[in-house]
Amino acid sequence: MVITPNCKINFGLNVIRKRDDGFHDIESVFYPVGLSDTIEINPSADRQFRFSSSGLDIPGDPGSNLCVKAWELMKSLYHVPPVSIHLDKVIPPGSGLGGGSSDGAFTLKALNEMFRLGLDTGQLKDLASRLGSDCTFFIENVPAVAKGKGEILEKVSVNVGGLYLLIIVPPVHMDTSEAYSMIRPARHESPPEEIISLPVERWRDQMTNDFEVHVCNKYPAIRRIKEILYLNDAIYSSMSGSGSAVFGLFSQIPLLEGLFPGCFVWASSPLTLAPALTGYLR
Repeated sequence: MVITPNCKINFGLNVIRKRDDGFHDIESVFYPVGLSDTIEINPSADRQFRFSSSGLDIPGDPGSNLCVKAWELMKSLYHVPPVSIHLDKVIPPGSGLGGGSSDGAFTLKALNEMFRLGLDTGQLKDLASRLGSDCTFFIENVPAVAKGKGEILEKVSVNVGGLYLLIIVPPVHMDTSEAYSMIRPARHESPPEEIISLPVERWRDQMTNDFEVHVCNKYPAIRRIKEILYLNDAIYSSMSGSGSAVFGLFSQIPLLEGLFPGCFVWASSPLTLAPALTGYLR
């Protein structure tokens, strides 16, 4: 079975409180986009579990990859037999795009289908929440207001049809725990779920990401990318998650030559989610 887990961007991201369990409550709008990894899952011929990867380097122990964790969870609960999983990594890790979370959630869905477990959406969401907070979103994979740790979701309409999306990922990595340590949690006057209903042209001054100022102070290249996007007629631009990805919405894709050397770049129309360009610019 071959699956293509896609990533997401954040429209607004407010960190409103630190919880007793050490996590933080957030308010954001998660929006799925078409930039995707590819995962191939096959039954194991010799009854041995295997995980391999290609494409972009994935930091950390392969045993902690969420594809592996998803299989281990399904094995412990539903006695799923060993499989061979190969992940071709395209979504840049550590970029705030949720690629790892998507890989884990899609693996759960694939194993459910492969072995005819009959788990419904609610059951899959519960399993996904055990893998990671953002994993839950990718079970239904539709625009949603995210609260709690990101696992409390409510579907929402986002009117960006006809606009082009450009994602830029510079060659820097922001550790999520370090990013949260910089934040002073506070409620905002207008949460993202209210701002999202306004015309996109009004988001620039109202839809904010609490991580952005702190991350940009550490990595000025991220601030510069956002400035370039606005100079090239972006209607709205923001950092996604805790970084380092920056995205912009445009009425038409700007000329990219020479703008983002060394950065990963992906462009599409959110209306069709069809990639127009993807890769590293030199």
